[in-house]
Amino acid sequence: MSSSRRSFLKNIGIGAGLVATSPIISSVKNPENEKLKEIRKSAERRPNMSFNMCGYAAPKLDTVRIGFVGIGDRGSGAVKRMTYIDGVEITALCDIRQAAVDGAQKILDEEGLPKAKEFVNGDLGFKELCSSGLCDLVYVATPWEWHVPVGLAAMEGGCHTALEVSAAKTMDECWDMVETSERTKKHCVILENCCYDFFELLTLNMVRQGAFGDLVHGEGAYIHDLDYWHFNKPKDDKMSDGAYTKMWRLHENKRKANVYPTHGLGPICQAMDINRGDKMDYLTAMMSNDFTLKNRIAEKAKEDPFFEQFIGWEMRGNMDMQMIRSNKGRTILIQHDVSSPRPYSRIHMLSGTSCFAQKWPLKHIAFGHDIADEAKMKELEEKYQPEIIRRVGEMAKQVGGHGGMDFMMDWRMIDCLRNGLPMDMDVYDAAAWSCITPLSEWSIANGSQPIEIPDFTRGAWKTNKPVELTLKGGGTTTVRNLKKANSEGQLEVK
Repeated sequence: MSSSRRSFLKNIGIGAGLVATSPIISSVKNPENEKLKEIRKSAERRPNMSFNMCGYAAPKLDTVRIGFVGIGDRGSGAVKRMTYIDGVEITALCDIRQAAVDGAQKILDEEGLPKAKEFVNGDLGFKELCSSGLCDLVYVATPWEWHVPVGLAAMEGGCHTALEVSAAKTMDECWDMVETSERTKKHCVILENCCYDFFELLTLNMVRQGAFGDLVHGEGAYIHDLDYWHFNKPKDDKMSDGAYTKMWRLHENKRKANVYPTHGLGPICQAMDINRGDKMDYLTAMMSNDFTLKNRIAEKAKEDPFFEQFIGWEMRGNMDMQMIRSNKGRTILIQHDVSSPRPYSRIHMLSGTSCFAQKWPLKHIAFGHDIADEAKMKELEEKYQPEIIRRVGEMAKQVGGHGGMDFMMDWRMIDCLRNGLPMDMDVYDAAAWSCITPLSEWSIANGSQPIEIPDFTRGAWKTNKPVELTLKGGGTTTVRNLKKANSEGQLEVK
């Protein structure tokens, strides 16, 4: 970071101290407590790079042996999707619930696939799976607190790992992922499915082809009323069922931070070449008060004494926002709200000197003031549709998973592993996109003061190559047992 930027951040901190008695700053609760100090201290870590994982192509794997850790809603869906991909063997299943593993075994049986080895040994059963030698890839779909512990065990055990979003919860976890991936030369992929949404891929390719000119600004969001999932009461004393085991998702709402930033941020970072030609420089964050969650807890407690245990919790606010500035002077706005009664929106918006595109609530592309009509949109899709959609887009829609983007993400990862290709999303992306959580927590608690975003590439962003998604040298993985594809139940990538 330039000396002028460091001076600016230093002066901001001094200035905030001088006006600490103002109504805004004095309303901040527990500024610079021990937890916040640790966030800032860890954000300033700069370990030496032992190996650059960006652009790294691991040795080819003819067959990718996968172990799944966490087989709830996301995990079971991933098991099902992987049964359609050729060159995959599901060799291990791990969960704290035998019923979850049984459900995954049933999926394998229905597809005519061999039974996988089971690991149901409490919270730490994943360690045995990761060191078993049964897996080349460990796919992690646990509650968030276990993502990094499982991922680290996988890499230490000689496996690549793929972590559901967000990959990490703390700054130290972000650095632990980076250092372990570099030392072991094992991929640590963040499973950000929104990077494979058809519109996000279209706009990414338009950026790559120069249609946007210079990108100026991007916006992304995760706005999703999770009321049903937050309060879906478990049916047993172990709290092992319901929408979230042990109601862990409701517990996450005690943290005043953007706890789920990557859906909106990931596609924008790819379009802006973050970590590959540009980097995020610093952010400032703000959060509203809570206008709904405490009230909902009180309402639920009146209906059912089970919810009385949550009365008195200090809950996160409804809406939080992060403003980010990149090294090249671009800006990004990220929003997050999971407790307001409003329509779902992921917001994917890119604004350049020549073109504008946005999805949610409406999907449109504009050149200047004129929004492209239906005919123009078809023309743009034909001209800029990336190769991955031409190859597997229709198959992805048939398999499903958020309209097909889940399957496209899984297929692409397997195809890269089987063809010895670099990953579209590497450990630096996992760290940079996930670190928004602790950094936003710090900024929100400190009156929206700016805080530097670490350069996890430690300068390599200046020479790292952008994500291409061209399938060059790949695209050879076929899809199996897709009965809807044709009468033979097999559809090969052409």
